[in-house]
Amino acid sequence: MSGNNAVSLWILFVASVVLFCAAITDLKEFKIRNEIVLLLAGLFVAYAVASGRLMLLPVNLAFATLMLLGLLYAYAREQLGGGDLKLLAVAFLWAGPWLTAPFLIFLLAFTGLAYFAATRGWIASRVSQAGLRMPLAPSIAAALIGTFAAHWVAPNLA
Repeated sequence: MSGNNAVSLWILFVASVVLFCAAITDLKEFKIRNEIVLLLAGLFVAYAVASGRLMLLPVNLAFATLMLLGLLYAYAREQLGGGDLKLLAVAFLWAGPWLTAPFLIFLLAFTGLAYFAATRGWIASRVSQAGLRMPLAPSIAAALIGTFAAHWVAPNLA
C-alpha cells in the first residue's frame, strides 16, 4: 500500500464513529439521515485517496450501484426502508466486490442478533403488513466496522 496508513486509519475511525451515530439515531427514530450517507460516501473517497487506492473508486462505485439496483427490489416490496437502502448502498461502496463476503457474514450475524433482540422487546420494532420492522442501521454499522477491523488486521484476505 502506497498511502498514508495513519491518515487511512484515522478516516476509518471517523467513519466508524459516523456509523455508530447512524445506528443510535436509527434505534431511537427509525431514520437514517441523508447527511450521514453522504458523509460516509465522502469519507470513502478520502480513504481511497489517503490509502493510495484510487483504483477502488470506479470499481466500488459500479459495484455499489449494482447492489443498489438489486436492493431496490426489497425496497419496492417494503422489506427494506429507504434509509436502510441508502446506508446499505454506501456500505457496499466501502466493501466493494473484494470485502463483500466478510461484510455479508457480519451483517447476517448482527441482523440475527438484532432480530432476536427485537422479538424479545429489547430493541424497538414495529409490525407492518410486510412483517417485523426493526432498525437495520445498527446491524449495517456493526458489520461494516467489523469489516474495517478484519481488513485492517488481515489486509491480504481480500
